[in-house]
Amino acid sequence: MQNVNFIKHLKGVFFQFSKDNRLNPTHISLYVALFQIWNNNRFLEEFYINREEVMRFSKIGSKSTYHKCIKELSHWKYIIYYPSHNPYKGSKIKMFKFETSTGQALVHNNTNIETSSGQALVSINKHIQTNRNNKNINKLDQPKNEKEVVVFFEKEKWPIIEAQKFFNHYQGIGWKVGGKTIIVNWQATAKNWMIKSEEIKNKETQKSVSQNQDNLKTSKNKNYNEPL
Repeated sequence: MQNVNFIKHLKGVFFQFSKDNRLNPTHISLYVALFQIWNNNRFLEEFYINREEVMRFSKIGSKSTYHKCIKELSHWKYIIYYPSHNPYKGSKIKMFKFETSTGQALVHNNTNIETSSGQALVSINKHIQTNRNNKNINKLDQPKNEKEVVVFFEKEKWPIIEAQKFFNHYQGIGWKVGGKTIIVNWQATAKNWMIKSEEIKNKETQKSVSQNQDNLKTSKNKNYNEPL
């Protein structure tokens, strides 16, 4: 259990929200819902969530919007999201600690992110000044070429054709998520691509099995006296 100052944390994170132009009200609503669940779990370093519960707390009605926003919050280092593909086990969340202080922000542990009156930010492993952080937010991150993407996908044990699909897709839309949000870490985006591809593959497999089962069904009450 972490020692979290409820008020200081919220002041710190809302201060960061005010400077982050990538966020929309849905991101903030989702974060507040996760914070409430974190509070209910007595600020454990990691805790499990139930999607329906989080969507109810955050008033998000669309599953696609929920998944998009929670992945973006994780990508932008407000949380760490460990998705679960097991229907009987919830996904896991790790919250960063935001607090305000009167002096230079310091790292107290590996999950602290604090803001100070000097508007300095502390990431997981190092201090990042506000002006540098703002530059990094707007910095486009993309692979040097298709070969670099292929090497990355092969390292993750994914086929070359999937790497080519990924590269051509984002190359065509200027390396932006949804054609709008600048990609700041293309490797993380590639891993999300892999997760999504795996989900689609599993759904198609389940659908195929279901259709095959339906085709094998026969009527037990067939009247053989009827003409063909």
